[in-house]
Amino acid sequence: MAGSDLSIRPMTMRDLDGVCRIENVSFDTPWSREAFEMEVIKSKAAVSWIAEREGVLVGYLISWLVVDELHIGNVAVDPDVRGEGIGAALVEASLGSAAARGVTYATLEVRVSNEQAIALYERFSFRGIAMRARYYSDTGEDALVMMRELSPEDAE
Repeated sequence: MAGSDLSIRPMTMRDLDGVCRIENVSFDTPWSREAFEMEVIKSKAAVSWIAEREGVLVGYLISWLVVDELHIGNVAVDPDVRGEGIGAALVEASLGSAAARGVTYATLEVRVSNEQAIALYERFSFRGIAMRARYYSDTGEDALVMMRELSPEDAE
């Protein structure tokens, strides 16, 4: 499990080396450093988180707040510590922060083949609501669109 030695905080520019390191080993078509810089510096909608253990960045989550929706765009955890609850801690922090701001629902897309991620989101009561055919440009894979409602209790 994530354990008490894990801390979750908002992403800053100083985190980008670690974020890009995890991004590059996690995805076949990784985001560029410039894309992350845009999220941290310029995006007014971005609310992004990092997870640290003993001062080492071990995971991150990119999301956007648009009116009453939290949209989770990207979650990744260092391969050396996957399965230890870090992704779940990031999702929980993101949902809690959004609920505290009065956001009423959360959405995301996930590759239909990513059973581990789908199971994680289902643990947080996300449910599949639609499919986006050939959503991922790198492989043409379909995306499962998932959603869940948020309530004030999620902020606690």
